[in-house]
Amino acid sequence: MIDTATLWSVHTLVPLPVLVPLFAAGLTLALHRYANVQRIVSVAALSVTTAASAALIWAADNGPVVVDVGGWAAPVGIALVADRLSALMVTVSGVMLLCVLLYSLGQGIAEGEDEPSGDGRVGGTIPVAIFHPTYLVLAAGVANAFLTGDLFNLYVGFEILLAASSVLLTLGGTAERVRAGSVYIVVTVMSSLLFLTAIALIYGATGTVNMAQLAERLPEIDPTVRVALQVLLLLAFGIKAAIFPLAAWLPDSYPTAPAPVTAVFAGLLTKVGVYAILRTQTLLFPSSAAVDQVLMALALATMLIGILGAVAQNDVKRLLSFTLVSHIGFMIFGVALASEAGTAAAIFYVVHHISVQTALFLVVGLVEWRGGSTSLDRLGGLARLAPVLAILFFVPAMNLAGIPPFSGFLGKVGLITEGVRDGSGLAWALVLGSVATSLLTLYAVVKAWNKAFWQDAPSDIVRDRALPRGLVLPTGALVAFGLALTVVAGPLYGYAERAARTSMDGFTYVNAVYPGGAERGQGESVEVSEEDEGS
Repeated sequence: MIDTATLWSVHTLVPLPVLVPLFAAGLTLALHRYANVQRIVSVAALSVTTAASAALIWAADNGPVVVDVGGWAAPVGIALVADRLSALMVTVSGVMLLCVLLYSLGQGIAEGEDEPSGDGRVGGTIPVAIFHPTYLVLAAGVANAFLTGDLFNLYVGFEILLAASSVLLTLGGTAERVRAGSVYIVVTVMSSLLFLTAIALIYGATGTVNMAQLAERLPEIDPTVRVALQVLLLLAFGIKAAIFPLAAWLPDSYPTAPAPVTAVFAGLLTKVGVYAILRTQTLLFPSSAAVDQVLMALALATMLIGILGAVAQNDVKRLLSFTLVSHIGFMIFGVALASEAGTAAAIFYVVHHISVQTALFLVVGLVEWRGGSTSLDRLGGLARLAPVLAILFFVPAMNLAGIPPFSGFLGKVGLITEGVRDGSGLAWALVLGSVATSLLTLYAVVKAWNKAFWQDAPSDIVRDRALPRGLVLPTGALVAFGLALTVVAGPLYGYAERAARTSMDGFTYVNAVYPGGAERGQGESVEVSEEDEGS
């Protein structure tokens, strides 16, 4: 049991991943003339939020920690809920955001310096005043999306992400980035409109948007209406998660941004969509076999079409963008199995993929810095010229492909094992598709390795300059973090299993946020209730 003083301190940690970056964003905007101070504020803010999130992992393992925003309890007020799943996601995203920020400082993007473009030329100048505030707002939006216990507040988190990511995607103002940013904005606005429509219909059908209360009321409405609402939510989240056939926008949008921005997008933004699917499928729609079958089919198509697109690419950024789409299929595979073991494997795989995919895009930024390009036809000999860079690419690439004993292998084994146990035709198709996708992923990254690192270098292209320590250290830290997930895979997988168990049972989450007959369930703040009792 946790004593009252400890519980109070734990509750104060829950809003910090949202509030600290927002406060720091305003501070860095006010201090836009002082680049050094901006750096200190940004790094300090993300360090504090990462530490607070890590503490929440321990606290949430004893049960969900709920904070009522403004002191008003559910369902009237908005609840922030740190359960095992959300605490794990916020912590991993905090580590990633901090490493990418340090990388961006080393590359000079946050200071407005010139950056290399994909063809080896010097790119445009980045506007210094907006990077830090926008990046911190993005961090707050991610944390809000993971921690919220309210569907409308989840929509708010998505809109914060949309605003911040649109700015980051078009940094530098080049024609290519503006075009990609326009496509991204149109797609995400469409997703947001679908989500907002779904929220309105859900409120009309149930009278609430609080997720804990929805878990109790949705089973009581007409089954046809419930399925329609579920499909509408899946459409909105499927666009954000880049599930086939809603993923065509991603490979054309992500590679145009600076390397740190691309890394953040690849590591986090699609995972917010996956998290939303995971949360709503387990909590709000726990038993919908027909929809699960459709999700299985979409997961299989996402895997295979994504990886076939990756195999056909001759640019490392686009290759990794297609593998990103492909491996979203693994996560949806686990969700679609609708079992504790499948959900646990999906959670583990999400954590693994955030670290590995982010690290790979940072490494590609180093490749671009050292080789002057990301085109495989214009690269070569980097293993001899930059052996450290070769190692930094090789380790997460093998992890992504699922080579044992890396965490990617362990996550795929969990998914395949549960798929075999399920035994349905679609599950077996997904098992075979998973194996084929893993082999093709291995082929794609080995092709990239061979062309960029092993074959002879075009002498007129490769730059003769050393890698900056400010870029190598954050990248190495993130690669090491991915390796650490392998070392602690046992405890981490056990935590994922406990997270899956509490997510699937529904009662733990609902009882923490909305216990029947308690003050929280009446929608009154504790202070108001105490005043009523005193009078």
